[in-house]
Amino acid sequence: MMNIIMFGPPGAGKGTQAKLLSDKFGFVYIATGDMFRNHIKNKTPLGKLAQFYIDQGDLVPDEVTIHMIKEEIDKNPKAEGFIFDGFPRTIVQAEVLDEFLKNNNQKVDAVFALEVPEPVLIERILNRGKTSGRKDDADTQTIKRRLEKYRTATEPLKNYYQKKEVLHQIDGLQTIEEIHRIISSIIEKIQHGNRR
Repeated sequence: MMNIIMFGPPGAGKGTQAKLLSDKFGFVYIATGDMFRNHIKNKTPLGKLAQFYIDQGDLVPDEVTIHMIKEEIDKNPKAEGFIFDGFPRTIVQAEVLDEFLKNNNQKVDAVFALEVPEPVLIERILNRGKTSGRKDDADTQTIKRRLEKYRTATEPLKNYYQKKEVLHQIDGLQTIEEIHRIISSIIEKIQHGNRR
């Protein structure tokens, strides 16, 4: 059982890599964005709440996110592993995840931080906005607010995971294939080490 976190600002390519890894290794892919959009589409009370925060360019509160994540993990007791995309976003969420995994005799095995300069991120998100239908992808000011929130609330997690010696920083300007190859090779090494 492996637990992997895809880490980086909006537009860094976390979702693309997470899906490729999920297909290759058979891990369950948990994307908080997809979970929120599901709830929003089905107009659940949680979805309406999430929509309110997302429209403001804010993060959805920890308790809501954590509750959904635990549900997803519990739904997949036979999983080979999990890839988290968009979670954890704060130190509090990281600590709750660590505690939850520890209670199941698991841990976070690797955190892949995709590094991409801000002008490139803005350009990528605006391009995505042309087809995604997401309001928060189409407005430069909202995008800048999201990136600022990421810097203040989420970026400190790099330090948190570095101390745990599970952080791998990856140049996010490489091709999708190259990034996938680098990450896959690190995962295979960890799997090999776990089997010994």
